[in-house]
Amino acid sequence: MNYRMREASMDDIALITNIYNQGIEDRVATLETSLKSVDEMKDWMTNRSDKHKVLIIEDCNGAVKGWASINTFNSRCCYSGVADISIYIEREERGKGLGKTLLNYLVKVAQEQGFHKLVLSTFEFNEAGKRLYRSVGFREVGTYINQGTLDGKFVNVTIMEKLL
Repeated sequence: MNYRMREASMDDIALITNIYNQGIEDRVATLETSLKSVDEMKDWMTNRSDKHKVLIIEDCNGAVKGWASINTFNSRCCYSGVADISIYIEREERGKGLGKTLLNYLVKVAQEQGFHKLVLSTFEFNEAGKRLYRSVGFREVGTYINQGTLDGKFVNVTIMEKLL
């Protein structure tokens, strides 16, 4: 199947919200535990700078299968060239290569936006995620021990980076 990547619009926000909520429910991609409403995600989308894009991957029929975002790493101006990233793929589409396709597109867009470095946080136990990130050139920087709690248990969070 052919896929197309593009910048997200407000018309995509319900689908973005649904996919994000799957990530929250599945407990593999975020420490967030409360499902998000469409209104909360509209606020999130509205309050982004033009430089911090939200991107989607859709199939040839226009169905959104995943999204990724270029996020503020730190608001201090000395970090303006560094972005944090997020990526979420629809539950039934995971493991089919869409994440790598979307992540490569995100890297390209981040370069076009003038970023020189991307960083991300992933659960230490998320081996599939770490394999994906390594496949597009991210490297592990280190692991925060007991960084947060998920379902009442401490989890370790691995930090990864890619110089552009």
